[in-house]
Amino acid sequence: MDSTVEPRGRFDSTVRQLDIAAKAILVLLLFAALVDPNMGNMQDKAAWWRAISYPALAFTVPLLWALYWRERMSFPWLADLCITIPCFSDILGNRLDLYDRIWWFDDWMHFVNTGLLVVAVLLLTLPRTASRAAVVERSLAVGASAALLWEVAEYFAFLHRWDALPERLYEDTLGDLALGTSGSVVGGLLLHRAWRRGRLAAEEPPVVLPRTQG
Repeated sequence: MDSTVEPRGRFDSTVRQLDIAAKAILVLLLFAALVDPNMGNMQDKAAWWRAISYPALAFTVPLLWALYWRERMSFPWLADLCITIPCFSDILGNRLDLYDRIWWFDDWMHFVNTGLLVVAVLLLTLPRTASRAAVVERSLAVGASAALLWEVAEYFAFLHRWDALPERLYEDTLGDLALGTSGSVVGGLLLHRAWRRGRLAAEEPPVVLPRTQG
């Protein structure tokens, strides 16, 4: 009997349970924030925007899998979890008031969550034999774009309240962009290292995007 089967089975089961739990808690927290924004520390923090965009993002992979991928592959639980966690952790962070209580929490979120989104995209779009250069290239493309889109969305979400904008808005935006881009590269390199060690490589991605030829 292959000794790797049971550990991998436990890993897949754990990822699946975490993904389902994160989605369920995300929906509950969003509902609570809409009913009473003060309870979720979401007053004047674009609760409605999050209530629309986060479920849409968190359920994108299940929808695509049900419509296009289910005949070709089993459900990509790890990629789905990596997309769900940023939505879940942002809402939970607001619920626990971590953004205001812990000065580095916002920086940590930009770094880690962008990295997780990049890992999800790499899992879904790159072959497991991809070179380190290809991984870094796509990590930068996806991570920098995601960081920029988040900053634009954040700016417009708080635009109606000038007093809610940081006094050092320019420095804060540049810092967030740098953290998000750095997190994307770190996430990509960690995934590439796992692939080289034969981990997380059981299935090929449902969509393989071609590299841009220079």
